[in-house]
Amino acid sequence: MSKHHPHRHHFGGRGYFRRLGPGLITGAADDDPSGIGTYSQVGAAFGFQLLWTTIVALPFAAAVQEATARLGLFSGKGLAALIKQEFSRKVLYVALTLVVAANTFNIGADLGSMAAATNLIVPIPEYVLVVVFAAGMAALEIAIPYHQYSRVLRWLCVSLLSYIAVLFIIQVSWGDVAQHTFVPQLHFNKTEIAALIALFGTTISPYLFFWQTSEEVEELAEHGAETVTETANHLRAMRGDVMAGMSSGVFVMFAIMVTSAATLHKGGITSIGTADEAAQALEPLAGSLAKLLFTLGIMGTGLLAVPVLAGSTSYALAETFGWREGLSLKMSQARAFYFVILGSMMCGLAMNFVGLNPVRALYWSAVLNGLAAPPLIAMIWLLSRRKHVLGEHVSGRISQTLVAMAAIASALLPVLYFFAH
Repeated sequence: MSKHHPHRHHFGGRGYFRRLGPGLITGAADDDPSGIGTYSQVGAAFGFQLLWTTIVALPFAAAVQEATARLGLFSGKGLAALIKQEFSRKVLYVALTLVVAANTFNIGADLGSMAAATNLIVPIPEYVLVVVFAAGMAALEIAIPYHQYSRVLRWLCVSLLSYIAVLFIIQVSWGDVAQHTFVPQLHFNKTEIAALIALFGTTISPYLFFWQTSEEVEELAEHGAETVTETANHLRAMRGDVMAGMSSGVFVMFAIMVTSAATLHKGGITSIGTADEAAQALEPLAGSLAKLLFTLGIMGTGLLAVPVLAGSTSYALAETFGWREGLSLKMSQARAFYFVILGSMMCGLAMNFVGLNPVRALYWSAVLNGLAAPPLIAMIWLLSRRKHVLGEHVSGRISQTLVAMAAIASALLPVLYFFAH
């Protein structure tokens, strides 16, 4: 009997970490360099004031990713293929434009920040490092199956735990943290609204929608169909996988914001313009090794996330134009698919030669994701309700409500920005 997602067929018990599937990678990629830069900047600028966004972001992010995973798992098609099937060509091309533009800018910002962080400990010009990272990741994504690649890289992301460790060393007013976490405060000025757009954009990102759906489809194609009982087991396991991934991502978001608020904001640094300034948040833990820890975090998440970004773009275009697709295929089997990955990397690389500040670009890439997300979340909500797409596995009422709320909230923020003072 074939096994779909054999590594996560049963979610409990020993070997838990090994069995986690695409949801874990999605959660880890969610804390990419753009996420680290955005959370650090918000913590430095606003202190604890916007910590309540973590409580709001978790159910929204988990619900949206669960819906995209459900679409892939039970329709057998990627998100772009479903949009092509269910909506007009104009809607499809708008969706493609949004995700390709956001992904390309995000890749460029991530590559630049990886180079800037590495330059803190290795005296090599940043433009050389950008080329090395782009070429190296493109070569690895083509030569090595991503599932093998990601098993190694996710351990580099353990360096993000340093932000949690700092919390046990520095003095933190946990009463203030609790108050700002559970009692929302918002002054409705443009700076704060822009920060909210960036926070939700980097936590509920369009590239994760396409990636999660396509990865579910790819594993489904690899392991085949199942009995009703097995399908029910995998549905529960998929939910656990997604929840574990997004919970870990949002927990790291909380830790970075608290750490930055308690170190950078408290120390008078309210605007982060360089990798050196961002790394100072880790000095209470690592001292002179703070730059090394920061660099490992940026490199680990960047090496994991940039291939996801490029892969997300490639899946979307391949599904739209009917190309053969899949990271499990060799380049000779899916040339167009891999050429898009290479093209995405090259476009992101080119961005770093036009004078962008790599650290500030991380923040603005999050804002761009926040602007691109609302129509895509709305499409996911519509698709997850359609019985002819998912049969008896349409999303439940709670899931539909949370996804709808995520779409409304993310659409409302840009509108509020124009009316804010």
